[in-house]
Amino acid sequence: MKYIVAGTYKPLLERYLAKTRTYRHEGLCLTIPPEVFHPGFFFSTKLLLAYLDRLPMAGKTLLELGAGSGLISLSAARRGAMVTATDISPTAVRYLEKNRQINGLPMRILHSDLFESIPIMPFDLIAINPPYYKREPLREADWAWCCGESGQYFQRLFAGLGHYLHEYSLAILILCDGCDLDLIFGMAESSGFRLNCVQATRNWLEWNFMYLIQRAP
Repeated sequence: MKYIVAGTYKPLLERYLAKTRTYRHEGLCLTIPPEVFHPGFFFSTKLLLAYLDRLPMAGKTLLELGAGSGLISLSAARRGAMVTATDISPTAVRYLEKNRQINGLPMRILHSDLFESIPIMPFDLIAINPPYYKREPLREADWAWCCGESGQYFQRLFAGLGHYLHEYSLAILILCDGCDLDLIFGMAESSGFRLNCVQATRNWLEWNFMYLIQRAP
């Protein structure tokens, strides 16, 4: 993962993230354990959050797949969305509930491996900040980063996504230049989807790309 090789900052960052930390963002307070992706140090969450902040939320149904700390879900719930937040990590699910209680916001939280435990229903918005490095996850924290040696996460994502979309749903996926974009595009196409890039942002480590997942014509 690129953050791991961030030069002289690596030991400091790894030491900091080895403990449970409190993180505050625009009035939200989150407790984040070492097993959960920390939104304060990685660009993808903030970019996805900024994109969603431009969209109307009040009365919308939103599904966040792999919600991690819950920053995106909590922000959407605070703006009036009816939020379902999921994660494969039992630790993440426990802390999603803690963070929901700390901030006093309504939110349905499900322990789910992708769509496995989510009742079939259409959502207005689906937000996905996926694991995208082609490695097998060996420990709980790896679920936030590793999509399987053959990108199995994406194959399952696109295979199940259609059951949760209606005609006007907006499914948003963020990726970076360090993942196998050709593989992901091919898997999307095989399941009848195309990825439409709506934003490309360069930071000091990588390019991030925001895609709308759309049904292929």
